[in-house]
Amino acid sequence: MRRIVRFLCLFLLLLCFSAASVAEAASQATQVQGVKSHVHTDAVTGAAKLRLVLDLNGPLTVPEAAVSAAPLPNLTLSLPGVKLGKGVKASYQLDGKIANTAVFKRSGSDLALTVNLPGVVQAGDYKVFTLPADDKAGRPFRVVLDIQLSSAPLTKLKFSAGLKGKVVAIDPGHGGSDSGALGPSGLKEKDVTLAVAMRTKAILEKSGARVIMTRMTDKDVFGPNASNVEELSARTAVANNAKADAFVSIHNDSFSSATASGTSSFYYEKTKYDGMLADCLQEQLLNAGGRNDRGANTANFYVIKRTVMPAALVELAFISNSEEERLLASPTFQQKMANAIVMGLDSFFRKAAASGGVQ
Repeated sequence: MRRIVRFLCLFLLLLCFSAASVAEAASQATQVQGVKSHVHTDAVTGAAKLRLVLDLNGPLTVPEAAVSAAPLPNLTLSLPGVKLGKGVKASYQLDGKIANTAVFKRSGSDLALTVNLPGVVQAGDYKVFTLPADDKAGRPFRVVLDIQLSSAPLTKLKFSAGLKGKVVAIDPGHGGSDSGALGPSGLKEKDVTLAVAMRTKAILEKSGARVIMTRMTDKDVFGPNASNVEELSARTAVANNAKADAFVSIHNDSFSSATASGTSSFYYEKTKYDGMLADCLQEQLLNAGGRNDRGANTANFYVIKRTVMPAALVELAFISNSEEERLLASPTFQQKMANAIVMGLDSFFRKAAASGGVQ
């Protein structure tokens, strides 16, 4: 009996020792204890660089970096065996121009830091390195990621007349968890925009263009539970990665007053062709639909600002207006709008080519 008691005591002692050892090992595991970022613009070259710094409580080999274009352009650092320290958040907002967000994700015992970007970066656009601890200066061991945004234009534009051979990105607004605006009878904007976009795609392809769709079904482009920036970035990434010649985002307008009506187009003047594209689309949409002319206007909308090619966002009509809601639900009107978008694109490429066709 005494032998059994001694054995049990020894077993419990070993269990306690093992638990203490595990706890001690966990407390000694390398942890991220702080995250900092800042943007620096080179006075000579004009190039902007974002520096992201992770403060760690111990040394680490230089993390491996991987670049991906989906579901958003991103750069991921692998941090095997590293844990998040107390007070470190799971995600951080960055400058929004060079990088959008930094998000920590765990897979088993490993940690990864994903930096979501406005566009795909090349190998020469980023650098990962470590800095040793400096006790005198009160600085811990650091992992540093530098991402550079070139001051050079993102793309060189060159246009010729005609639709054949052109790459056109079509973005049906909203989708999936985002219904967009609702009409008085319950018509969903996301359904109308997809219907018009698919009709537009069919006509463009018959004309010899290659069409890139941000979505072809009722879905979120980035994925479920995405933030607005993630969802909109995913849409621009589709067009940017495909190096499209033009981008058109299709929407329906809505207002608190049920009498508001008409068609409008929007652009962000990042190239000399953005306004031209919006004007061409607006003209053809008005001719086809006969609605009130609300003009081609400048706007700061994400998808037309963050696409590198000429881009426009069109509001076909007011889904909040009962008369225009009935039109938007009509296959005949949807086909008219699709034809108008194609004619507007054809007009744009012809005018762009006539103006020199190069930027």
